[in-house]
Amino acid sequence: MNYTDVFIDFDDTLYDTHGNAVIALQELFGQFQLSRYFTNPDRFYDAYWKANYDLWHQYALGQVERDYLVVERFRRPLSAGFTPQGTAFEPSESLCREIGDAFLELCADKPGVVEGAHRLMQHLKQRGYRTHMCSNGFHEVQYRKLRASGLDNYFDTVVLSEDAGANKPSSEYFDYAFRMTHARPSTTVMIGDNISTDIIGAHQAGIHTIFFNRFNLEHPSNSIADVEVRSLDEICSIL
Repeated sequence: MNYTDVFIDFDDTLYDTHGNAVIALQELFGQFQLSRYFTNPDRFYDAYWKANYDLWHQYALGQVERDYLVVERFRRPLSAGFTPQGTAFEPSESLCREIGDAFLELCADKPGVVEGAHRLMQHLKQRGYRTHMCSNGFHEVQYRKLRASGLDNYFDTVVLSEDAGANKPSSEYFDYAFRMTHARPSTTVMIGDNISTDIIGAHQAGIHTIFFNRFNLEHPSNSIADVEVRSLDEICSIL
């Protein structure tokens, strides 16, 4: 295909959201002295990752609102802890919000990117593609992460779900992305690490897809992705 435009997911496709969050969670654990409630930090971390995955999946499908996600993604893991008296810890909404705000602050300025991210973006720009970041991430955080990672100058357009008024994988999101970028489905390819939000959404919008299986996830053998890669460097030989 002769593509002119590349839609690219940001979190865990280019920006090492998981790796940066691991560091931020460790900092958060110390900052809020969560050892008062967790003798083993892994109990808190494991509960966080489960809650985070479940809530972002629901958020992408429009099943929960942003405000609910912000509170719940720390209420759930904190509720796995115990008070010094041995009773179940019941965090207040205000504490969950305070910790959530602190977490976003810690994450937003982390510079870590996925291996090959800068090489891929440089390659795409050298090849003359128009590149567009497509993300469900929060507006005030994504631009800070873009600057912190040094990826901000690579994109012709930043398409965020909060601006679109809809999340990937909805058709409303991709309709908005086409209007913003002036791209055409027939000459656009989508790169992303999430089958549900990136690949299925783009496929339904009539876009060819490259699934970046960063975490070597198992998925149906009849996946609708047009191409699957395990590294960003592989994409340079495709586009």
